[in-house]
Amino acid sequence: MKVAILCGGKGTRLKEETVFRPKPLVGIGEKPILWHIMNLYSFYGFKDFILCLGYQGEMIKQYFLNYELMNSDFTVEFSKEHQISLHKKPCLDWRVTLADTGMESMTGCRLKKIENYIGDDPDFMVTYGDGLANVNVQKLAAYHRNHGAIATVTGVRPLSRFGELDVVEDRVQEFREKTQVKQGWINGGFFVFRREFFSYLTSEETCVLEQEPLERLARDGQLRIFKHGGFWQCMDTYRDMEQLNQLWRGGKAPWEVWK
Repeated sequence: MKVAILCGGKGTRLKEETVFRPKPLVGIGEKPILWHIMNLYSFYGFKDFILCLGYQGEMIKQYFLNYELMNSDFTVEFSKEHQISLHKKPCLDWRVTLADTGMESMTGCRLKKIENYIGDDPDFMVTYGDGLANVNVQKLAAYHRNHGAIATVTGVRPLSRFGELDVVEDRVQEFREKTQVKQGWINGGFFVFRREFFSYLTSEETCVLEQEPLERLARDGQLRIFKHGGFWQCMDTYRDMEQLNQLWRGGKAPWEVWK
C-alpha cells in the first residue's frame, strides 16, 4: 500500500521557519519532521511513498537526491573525475516518488494529481507532512480493509493548550494542566482510501480534501473513524515545533516507535 504525504502547503503559521524552507523540512532534532513521519510508516512495513510537492518543493527534491551523501562520511578522489566513495552508508529501503502538484493547489487537488502514481493498488494511505503520532498504521490498514467503506480517517483527542477545570457551582473540584481533551474527536490525518475515492476529487486548485470530498463521503455513509487515544501533535506554530523538539531532546518522543 502506497503512502501519499501532503507536502505542498506554505505553512504561514510557522513563518519563522517556513520563510526559509517548506514545513516538512523543519527540523525535529537533527532530522526534518518528514523523516520522522516516514520512519513511522516504514517501521510498520509501509515504505513506498509519494510526496505531493508545492511550496519550495525543489528543496524536498534536493533533500532526497542528496540524502545518502549528506548522511554519510565520504571520500572524494579528485584525480578520478571527482569519484565519491561513501562510508557508513545509511540503510534505507524506501521508495520515494516526488510529484510536483502545484504551488497554489489545495489538498484535494494535490491528491487528484498523483492518481496515476497509485497504480492498480486497491487502497492507499494519506497523511499530512506536519503531524506526528504513535498511530499503529498496520492496525489502521487492517481496520480499513475489514469495514469495506471507501475511507478511514484517524480520529484523535489532542492535548488541551490550557488547564482544564472540573467545576461544581463555583468550586474547582480538580485542575489538570495540558491534559488530553475528553470530549469529541478531531481529524488527525492518517487516512486510508480505496481507489474509488479519486472520483470524489477534482483537479481544480480549489478542491480541499477536508471540505466537499470528505463531507460527501460522510453523507454517502462511506467514511469510518479509526479512534486513536495515544499521542498526536501537529506542528502548526513555533510553539508546537519547540514542544516536539523538547520531547525529542529529552528522549521522550512517543512517535519514535522504531527505537
